[in-house]
Amino acid sequence: MPLSKIAHYSIRTLDLEATRRFYTQVMGLTVGPRPPFKFPGLWLYNGSHDSYDNAVVHIIGIDPNDSQGLKDYLGDRDLDSLKGGTGTFDHIAFTATDVTGMLAHLKENAVPFRERMVPDLNLHQIFLDDPSGVVIELNYPTH
Repeated sequence: MPLSKIAHYSIRTLDLEATRRFYTQVMGLTVGPRPPFKFPGLWLYNGSHDSYDNAVVHIIGIDPNDSQGLKDYLGDRDLDSLKGGTGTFDHIAFTATDVTGMLAHLKENAVPFRERMVPDLNLHQIFLDDPSGVVIELNYPTH
């Protein structure tokens, strides 16, 4: 039973709008179709909206005044767990193109980032943090 690829990752957030802005304006994903769950959220797509397979990020909105729909579907989670990072989860990585364009885009939008070069792999990496503290790694092969 081999695995083929990561389908998506989900982020629980208290600030749905800030998270939407980050993933659409900084990362270039687009908001697309989402099933009618009984809690707020967005599905963000990389490419076309033809298939739910392209929804790479699921944002789960936390409504502190009405969280029953979320509790019913995903279970209860302490709101304090949403503050101060992502626990044992470290980061998510994307392969990307146009490192020069992304660096200019991040600087233009005043998005803090960190750069690394992976020894022996000819890989330029950019790391940035989303509004919920999830670290995003962007990998640019340099050949």
